[in-house]
Amino acid sequence: MRRIKKQFWLSEKENAEFMKKVELCGLPQSTVIRMLIKGYEPREKPDKEFYDSMRRFYAMSNNLNQVAVKANSLGFVDTRLLKEQIDKLNKLQFEIEKKYLRPEKSSLLWK
Repeated sequence: MRRIKKQFWLSEKENAEFMKKVELCGLPQSTVIRMLIKGYEPREKPDKEFYDSMRRFYAMSNNLNQVAVKANSLGFVDTRLLKEQIDKLNKLQFEIEKKYLRPEKSSLLWK
């Protein structure tokens, strides 16, 4: 629960720079400040290519999951191979999130 209010003043130039960075990462101003305080640098929000890739990824994952459900009910598909494929998709999802979405730890020394 956040109960402490902080208020501070910025110059026009500082505010313009801050707002530019807030817009680049697509997060609320307060979230950006909290991330910086915790030692993380927000990433820029992903481009259209990322979202297209994620849609394809989720569609692929959904199809694979439907195949797995059917295979389990009918009992004639190599479940080991199917699990390996699902694991590969999960790994790909992790890599996409790491590259595009997760903030990086700041290298600032004043922590």
